[in-house]
Amino acid sequence: MVAGRGGGKRRWLPDQHGAWAMLAVPFAAGTFLSPHPGPAHLALFAAWLLGYVAVYHGQQWLRLRRNSRNPRAAGRHALPGLVFGGAFAVCAVPLAVAYPWLLAAALAAAPFVAVNTYHAWRNRERALVNGLAAVVPACGMLLVALRLGGGAVAPDGWRAALACLLYFAGTVPYVKTMIRERNSRTYHRASVVYHAVALAAAACLSPWLALPFALYLARAAALPGHRIKVPLVGALELAASLALLATLLLIF
Repeated sequence: MVAGRGGGKRRWLPDQHGAWAMLAVPFAAGTFLSPHPGPAHLALFAAWLLGYVAVYHGQQWLRLRRNSRNPRAAGRHALPGLVFGGAFAVCAVPLAVAYPWLLAAALAAAPFVAVNTYHAWRNRERALVNGLAAVVPACGMLLVALRLGGGAVAPDGWRAALACLLYFAGTVPYVKTMIRERNSRTYHRASVVYHAVALAAAACLSPWLALPFALYLARAAALPGHRIKVPLVGALELAASLALLATLLLIF
């Protein structure tokens, strides 16, 4: 998987940089909020990331098979998909044997993966509903990691998971206002309204959550319209994600 000519690494690893924080932050929160974090969390995290990359390549294979005029385009995703899928199985099967309830968690995530797969097949991956569908299982991993470490899912686990859902769902319209929909007043207004509602909802979960969510509202209101480079947008969202993680670990 070493990058060669033509950007080999880019062909193996998804270029959806914003997804990595969404994959990691809820999982990390659930892991460190649990009373007994351990090696099983490392194995589950490896399976989680490998499964994500395998599904990504499978979805790209479907998308390009249906939509590309280049007959070789889809084939570029076949080998990475098989390699990552096999690596996922190596990590996931022992976990499923040791913790059979993980199969129920995977089944709960399946409808959202199906929505993402459908949008990939239709070449509509940038659709708002597609982004929102991806957020739900990612935030649900907080509960999975929490239970794996012997933590109680209710009530604090649910509150932490809902806080993640409120934040990461808000990143979907916000990032659009910074890049693809930077000139859309409708998107900007909708994003600001969402973040105002999310601030109120987060404060109900914990008054301390009002602090980071007030900052999320401020950035959703003030930053769109400015020509901020994409890497800086990504860096700001990474900082916002880490701020959420730190807050969750402090209050729950």
